[in-house]
Amino acid sequence: MNSDGTTTTGGGGGDVQIHQTRILPDFLQSVNLKYVKLGYHYLITHLLTLCLIPLMSIIIIQASQMNPNDLHHLWLHLQYNLVSVIICSAILVFGSTVYIMTRPRSVYLVDYSCYKPPSNLSVKFTQFMEHSKLTGDFSDDSLDFQRKILERSGLGEETYVPEAMHHIPPTPSMAAAREEAENVMFGALDNLFANTKIKPKDIGVLVVNCSLFNPTPSLSAMIVNKYKLRGNIRSFNLGGMGCSAGVIAIDLAKDMLQVHRNTYAVVVSTENITQNWYFGNKKSMLIPNCLFRVGGSAVLLSNKGSVKRRAKYKLVHVVRTHKGADDKAFRCVYQEQDDDGKTGVSLSKDLMAIAGGALKTNITTLGPLVLPISEQLLFFATLVVKKLLNAKVKPYIPDFKLAFDHFCIHAGGRAVIDELEKNLQLLPMHVEASRMTLHRFGNTSSSSIWYELAYTEAKGRMRKGNRVWQIAFGSGFKCNSAVWQALRHVKASPKSPWEDCIHRYPVQVVT
Repeated sequence: MNSDGTTTTGGGGGDVQIHQTRILPDFLQSVNLKYVKLGYHYLITHLLTLCLIPLMSIIIIQASQMNPNDLHHLWLHLQYNLVSVIICSAILVFGSTVYIMTRPRSVYLVDYSCYKPPSNLSVKFTQFMEHSKLTGDFSDDSLDFQRKILERSGLGEETYVPEAMHHIPPTPSMAAAREEAENVMFGALDNLFANTKIKPKDIGVLVVNCSLFNPTPSLSAMIVNKYKLRGNIRSFNLGGMGCSAGVIAIDLAKDMLQVHRNTYAVVVSTENITQNWYFGNKKSMLIPNCLFRVGGSAVLLSNKGSVKRRAKYKLVHVVRTHKGADDKAFRCVYQEQDDDGKTGVSLSKDLMAIAGGALKTNITTLGPLVLPISEQLLFFATLVVKKLLNAKVKPYIPDFKLAFDHFCIHAGGRAVIDELEKNLQLLPMHVEASRMTLHRFGNTSSSSIWYELAYTEAKGRMRKGNRVWQIAFGSGFKCNSAVWQALRHVKASPKSPWEDCIHRYPVQVVT
């Protein structure tokens, strides 16, 4: 190789020169664009700080050059303008007082508990299919359909169905439904009160949500009666609001804690299966039989400043989206009777598309609240280019991984988790809690997001300052989000639903 970049080879009649062009490094391959993007986000996020550094340096340099005479002149100037100083101080004190009195009170999650049913209520696939066959209510085609749904559902062999469904024939009576509700709600509450040492009489607000079972007296009244809660408690019972009602209940409790000072609120989320099993042959109404399982949660919230030291999380945002004005969205999850007069919940074939639209609206509202300014600028720039230049530019999908450390996606089914993983560009580890909750406990409706949070804690992954995004979908059609921030390194509470099995997870889920 010569100094001019040519290569000389010998042979035959003489020397032959072969000219070679120098090749520059391929920066697209040699530079990891991931780190370029991270650098951009860091620059934009800390832009104000970086701009203030030179200004602060100049101020410090100027202050260091002041002598005692300069300070004396400044003091004399303030003395002769005493009225101005007093007025400015009064305005500052008044403004600070108004701000402190009117700002929203912080809401803390002290602790929560998820109900773990006894092992005798677990149901294997073969047992599920055998019992379904023995009831005599399902055709061969319906049985085959249920078998295929089970195999593709993402559920494991340890999920739970209520006692009444283990009987042959099943006994879905009102008494059995009450028994299921009591076992789930009281089981979660007993554990919550034991872990927090809170006296039931200290509870000022109670919110219970259960979509399909609303007896008289109400479920909230059953809790008041069981634990002898005080007579002036603000109690609420939410029905018919689907799997996203857990976030709605949290939002309601938050609003009540803004009004009533120094108190506790308990939110109980569950669903009742006993009287809502479908015994017909309409396929769209058979799917809930295969997915929904026994489960429930109890959450203790407070606005007391003194509980911050022992609380697990602080509630940051709640964003609710309702698509009920659209007829398709309204009917996509619909309780009705089939042609034979048998009641069940029908799931529309448009469910995933409608859920996607609701999610888009929800994250459009949530994004500006949680995303770093760098992501918002990228999204805005892409939108401007597309609108002004009519360019075929793909819409920029914000990177929510920059806003959240953990994701609790409602374990409604494998398809729901798959779609959110794809559309939000999440990694498998981000949806692990949702997949494993679906595998271990099935779709426990509004309480599933709490089983997922418990999974993350049981794995020891929740660190101080981490942000959690709980997102749930429900009939109506609704998409609701809750954002929490960890106040400390959070460990799993005693009698966590994952206590005896977390070492076996994650497991490979059959697809």
